Amino acid sequence: MTETQTTSSSSTKSESFASLFESSAASSGGVELGGEGQIVTGTVVQVARDNVVIDIGGKSEGVIGRDEFMDAHGECTVKPGDRVDVFIESRESDDGLISLSKEKADKMKVWDEISSACERDEIIEGTISQRVKGGLSVTIRGGVKAFLPGSQVDLRPIRNLERLIGQTYEFKVIKFNKKRGNIVLSRRVLLEKERDEMKQRTLQTLEEGQVLQGTIKNLTEYGAFVDLGGIDGLLHITDMSWGRVNHPSEVFSVGDEVTVKVLKYNPETERVSLGLKQTQEDPWNHAEEAYPVGKRVRGKVMSLTDYGAFVELEPGVEGLIHVSEMSWTKKIKHPSKVLEVGEDTECQVLEVDALAKRISLGLKQLEPDPWSLFTDKYKPGDKISGKVRSLTDYGVFVGIEEGVDGMVHKTDLSWTVKVNNPADLYAKGYDVEAIILSINHDEKKVSLGVKQLYDDPWGTVLEDLRPGTVVESAKVLSVAEYGTFVRIREGIEALVPASEIPTGMQLAPGETVRAEIANVDALDRRITMSLRNVGESMQAEQIQVLNREKEARRAATLGDLIKEKLGDRLQSMTQGSSPPPAPPERKED
Repeated sequence: MTETQTTSSSSTKSESFASLFESSAASSGGVELGGEGQIVTGTVVQVARDNVVIDIGGKSEGVIGRDEFMDAHGECTVKPGDRVDVFIESRESDDGLISLSKEKADKMKVWDEISSACERDEIIEGTISQRVKGGLSVTIRGGVKAFLPGSQVDLRPIRNLERLIGQTYEFKVIKFNKKRGNIVLSRRVLLEKERDEMKQRTLQTLEEGQVLQGTIKNLTEYGAFVDLGGIDGLLHITDMSWGRVNHPSEVFSVGDEVTVKVLKYNPETERVSLGLKQTQEDPWNHAEEAYPVGKRVRGKVMSLTDYGAFVELEPGVEGLIHVSEMSWTKKIKHPSKVLEVGEDTECQVLEVDALAKRISLGLKQLEPDPWSLFTDKYKPGDKISGKVRSLTDYGVFVGIEEGVDGMVHKTDLSWTVKVNNPADLYAKGYDVEAIILSINHDEKKVSLGVKQLYDDPWGTVLEDLRPGTVVESAKVLSVAEYGTFVRIREGIEALVPASEIPTGMQLAPGETVRAEIANVDALDRRITMSLRNVGESMQAEQIQVLNREKEARRAATLGDLIKEKLGDRLQSMTQGSSPPPAPPERKED
């Protein structure tokens, strides 16, 4: 048989089958059967082991695999007489049965339902099944898969989309193509609509001073955005707590429920400023009662500055420990030398100003005041001893007790030497004895005097220490560029100018030298000496002559006194019973 004949035969057979199908339909009550690719309703005729036979009308039967009617437990869900919708895959098979499919019928019905829902702008429910490129896959009616873009998942971007897998939500179909089997969903559209509705309801009642419930939506460096119901408000970091907050994350996490107060609301810009601490009592209201002056308290060091340390006594209440209140005895250059941020410390309340929200605290007050201990022990006129702590152009500071220094002014260092620079006479660490001249309780200052250890020598200096007098052992006190200070005797010092020291002579503190008094200035109270040609000056020779004459007069006076005493003794002996003793024999030289 030729190809043309075969085609003609097939065509003739199809036409005859079609005419037969139409006549059968007419004879069956005028019901028009569906063609290939259509869905019809049939009746279950037989449920076999592998197949289910269905009568679709017009004396036509079709077969469907039994597995299409099995439930999750492996049980067949149909029985003879049940009506089911089936899809006609082909009109004829080798055994004369029509090939049918229940699964395809179900899917086509779902697509039709989805198409109708899309046309009616209805909402579809679905479950997020997996993460796909660009978004998520959602299983909707009848197991149909739809695509949910990442930008349509929520009102704001979600970094971890996997956490949504298994969640069931409502969606809106924003794109539908039945031929390509393409469905695109959006959840964001529904959320935006819901937000707008909530926003309108919130704006109708929103007013300043109102206390509302909200949800932390986002955190920034300067605060947190709170969702009040369709509208966001800013909770600034300074309004989160009466205490110190370094970052909002210390207080909140995204999603936290919070009760806030509306501080400001601008209907035109729809900007809302919120406060959390305003819903709580200001702790400064009871600060004066809670922290009376003199009370010892504990707190946490929150921050350090050049001038002190801020200590949190309770959330919202901080006090300042000034550097001057950190130690009685040490000059603290920076609080970090004493305290550290985060450290728990004890201190004492010195002053409270609740209106200005200031509390002054003290650290040194935890220890006894060295000044009080000093004043209980000493009074003006007492003799003290200590070491030189420091030197200035105007005096010497001497440590008396721990934390208490006294100052010897340069005019009170010596009766007989004019000290221009105390460092020429003293050095740090030198042992010093002095007399307390005065105590200033208001300024906590002690005045000392070294020269006051001795009586004013100027009453006898002009007689005993005239120019030309030779001092056999003058003690070197200190050496300066312009001269050497020496001590003639206790309480009397002198200066040997550099010009009066022989070239090459090296002097050291503590050694003794033979020196001659060169000049005595009674007006300026200064004594100068010389180490050059000691005892050879004209003044020295005059003093030597005077000293010899004085010694001679003293010897003569002493001889007369001896003679007078001997005479008195001889006279008393002659008047007595015993003869006078014989004079002593004179020995020959």
